[in-house]
Amino acid sequence: MDSKSVKEFIRKEVPDWDDELIATARFKAFSGQKSDWEPKFQFWKNLIVKIARHFGVFIISPPQVKNEWFNRGGLTPLCIDHVLFIMYNEGEITRISDMVGPYSGRITLLFYKVKSLMNRSTMSPESILLEDCLILTTLLKEKADEVIKCLSESHWNSHCVVTRNKFESMCGGQKEGYAVLSYLSGCRKGQYLSTNKKELIEGIKVSLSSAVVSGVSSLDFDTLHLIWTQEKLQQQLDVIDRRWEMSRQSALASLKSGNKKLALRHAKEMKLGTENREKCSSLLNRVEEVLSVIANVESTKQVTGAIQIGARVIKENKISIEEVQLCLEELDESIDSQKQVEKALEPAPSLDMEDEDIEEEFRKLELEIGSGNLKDLNPEAGVSDSEGTDQSLAEALLNLKLADDAPGSGSTIQNSGLPAKNKESNSPMLEAA
Repeated sequence: MDSKSVKEFIRKEVPDWDDELIATARFKAFSGQKSDWEPKFQFWKNLIVKIARHFGVFIISPPQVKNEWFNRGGLTPLCIDHVLFIMYNEGEITRISDMVGPYSGRITLLFYKVKSLMNRSTMSPESILLEDCLILTTLLKEKADEVIKCLSESHWNSHCVVTRNKFESMCGGQKEGYAVLSYLSGCRKGQYLSTNKKELIEGIKVSLSSAVVSGVSSLDFDTLHLIWTQEKLQQQLDVIDRRWEMSRQSALASLKSGNKKLALRHAKEMKLGTENREKCSSLLNRVEEVLSVIANVESTKQVTGAIQIGARVIKENKISIEEVQLCLEELDESIDSQKQVEKALEPAPSLDMEDEDIEEEFRKLELEIGSGNLKDLNPEAGVSDSEGTDQSLAEALLNLKLADDAPGSGSTIQNSGLPAKNKESNSPMLEAA
């Protein structure tokens, strides 16, 4: 994050940055009533947050902000100290020394809070520029959410345990990790833990759900030790791979130069590296298997716990299994009924028919009626049933409804579908309709 890149970004965000008249007004110190300098304060505050968010940082240095970010040919804003001071008083920025130490005990945490309150009362616009770093609280929250989201993508449980080194690398550094963990600890979403296994192993337990992080258990310490071992083995594998590649390159160079003895020595180093890699890979696979088993057990434990809670609720409320099953069936029926209602309420597709289409439908009906198709009638009925057939035909034609649609769209024809007998009985009925 060099000053040149920052200045290029500022010119994109503030088109009139190089305008001398406007810049002179912006760089002046605050004076008068708050309403007089409020727009100027909002400009500088928003610009500081935009720059930090664009470059992916949430910790800023006051001297760098004033003397590098906003330096215009040797001129710096005279109001930056007041801007930072107001942001500090409004809780939009904080000092890293004001944050609760996440790696300390409960008594130490209380001491930090009292110390922070005492230090805050002595802060002034001049002294805030002497601070090494300030934390933008809004961007700190965004970073914490980003870290939790990243951890959620690789863990299936409601919480996870990671080593301190990995946590700090995800946050962007040691200071950043300190600030993020301090924020998560204050929200009860993260907790520091450590164990001594020949050397100090530090880790962070993070809640990946909306619930607060649970207390540290012996399983968390064992998981931390396994994860720490996994990372150490992976680092060892990376070292072995680099050495193997260096030995390979040296062996090829020795062969090209004709030094077969030296090439043979490098070849032996390659063989030894391959053997060490196989041993290290075997250990790494075993550790990963154990971690996978632990993760599966944790998932099964959560499912079992949910089942036990459900069984206890059923028992406490004296509900039988048959009643539960009946409720589930009624719920399924309600869902099906709701779906049917929604389907019925869906708008029916409009039938846009032209006049020619209506006439064509009439011609088809006339052909059907005149074809004398009596397949659907009783063949043994004979002539004596002609009156009943004429009556059925009359009813069929009367059931034809012509509904006017929108202007120019023709009519909609609905046919009862009853069979017709002959053409002679059709013509007068059609005229009557």
